[in-house]
Amino acid sequence: MQLTLRDITKRFGTLVANDHISLTVEPGEIHCLLGENGAGKSTLMNVLFGLYQADEGEILLDGEVQHFAGPGDAIAAGIGMVHQHFMLVPVFTVAENVMLGDERTGVAGSLDLDAARARVREISERFGFHLDPDAVVEDLPVGVQQRVEIIKALSREAKVLVFDEPTAVLTPQETDELMAIMRQLRESGTAIVFITHKLREVRAVADRITVIRLGKVVGEADPAASNSELAALMVGRPVELTVHKQAPRYQDHSLQVQGLTVTDASGLVHVNAIDFEVRGGEILAVAGVQGNGQTELTEALVGLQHHVTGSIRLAGAELVGRSVRAVLDAGVGFIPEDRQVEGLVGSFSIAENLMLDRSHGGPFVRRGSVARAALRRFAQDKLVEYDVRAPGIDTPAGNLSGGNQQKVVVARELSRDLRLLVAAQPTRGVDVGSIEFIHAQIVAARDSGIPVVVVSTELDEVVALADRIMVLYRGQVVGIVPADTPREVLGLMMTGERPAEVTA
Repeated sequence: MQLTLRDITKRFGTLVANDHISLTVEPGEIHCLLGENGAGKSTLMNVLFGLYQADEGEILLDGEVQHFAGPGDAIAAGIGMVHQHFMLVPVFTVAENVMLGDERTGVAGSLDLDAARARVREISERFGFHLDPDAVVEDLPVGVQQRVEIIKALSREAKVLVFDEPTAVLTPQETDELMAIMRQLRESGTAIVFITHKLREVRAVADRITVIRLGKVVGEADPAASNSELAALMVGRPVELTVHKQAPRYQDHSLQVQGLTVTDASGLVHVNAIDFEVRGGEILAVAGVQGNGQTELTEALVGLQHHVTGSIRLAGAELVGRSVRAVLDAGVGFIPEDRQVEGLVGSFSIAENLMLDRSHGGPFVRRGSVARAALRRFAQDKLVEYDVRAPGIDTPAGNLSGGNQQKVVVARELSRDLRLLVAAQPTRGVDVGSIEFIHAQIVAARDSGIPVVVVSTELDEVVALADRIMVLYRGQVVGIVPADTPREVLGLMMTGERPAEVTA
């Protein structure tokens, strides 16, 4: 089935998320939709899937104009979507999830689970999924859960299949397996739309590439194009993708973590008795699939977790048991994984956000009042130094793009006298140009002689920044390895396997 999008336009108030976008996807083709977070890719696919209604433009299947009032119409027309965040019921079996929304009945009006099981087996055998129809979804690895989503779409005879950032929660091995599945689907005649911002994946699997920037199609690219060429199309200017750093120059002071355990209020263990050390002048990057204790670890390091045992010593001083304020005053800088929830106050100005963790004393607060002149000079300097694109320092932080919001957070944290930097997902949702800048600032912090902990689910980012890599799985350290460890080994470690040559 051929899919054609013709002049699709979608507005949200004054924001034009999609601006007259046109593209065609042929049967048996993997068509990659490449663009930064916020470029309009997912909005476009939500229009295709009937979740949004276009303000202008047409959707055509095999040349016929379609009118989708909702996802049910899109599914009936032969369109399936594998969402970034799986649309599965964890406590249901594979077969039960596959029949959701398409509940067929058998004798006496009862649900025909046998038919659903047979359909799962038939599709599994065709594509080599090896999936048990009676397996409970919450017991399956993430990569296998994604196969359930694919079977769910194929069981409804999807001829056009949309993958929306499908590798966000996968290990490298699971990503490779997904690419193989996509190629199989292509060979069977399925038209595939692959939405991503990851250049490595685009070049590995795409037949054609359409690049979207700021809601508009800015060009088509050849899959043989280099990463630099693709990045320049995405951003609109040449981008340096390589992180340049010298060999680490170690300092005496360090971060030492021993027996660290983090539980929640119910007693569930998220971080389980881990030990590690980060020397001054070193970046320790923490790798792992999201949800394996990374968030709880970073929050424990800065005093945000309340149920913590073990020891966190920075330059010999114990941090466990201290308040967040005391931890920050001890010289800990923190770039949180969710800038909008934990890093910024959106209604506050850029200047006010730059003093958030120094609002209790000098240089910005004197005798209970804000020293406005000092704050304005500081904020204007940081706007220039960190290349924050904004009308001025009085602009509300919530009005900035994601990349500029992140630069404000980075500017605030790196402008203090630090003894430790903890950076969680430092470039999540940030354009390639801002990634280049933020990486350079993190390396500069490391080169100033402080220990740096970077947590990222982007393996390319981990490898680029790390001097050593610590892999977490289910709250435990699988191993701490050199930065040049092969991706295949890191991928195995992210599933909990500890190769023979790796020690924790």
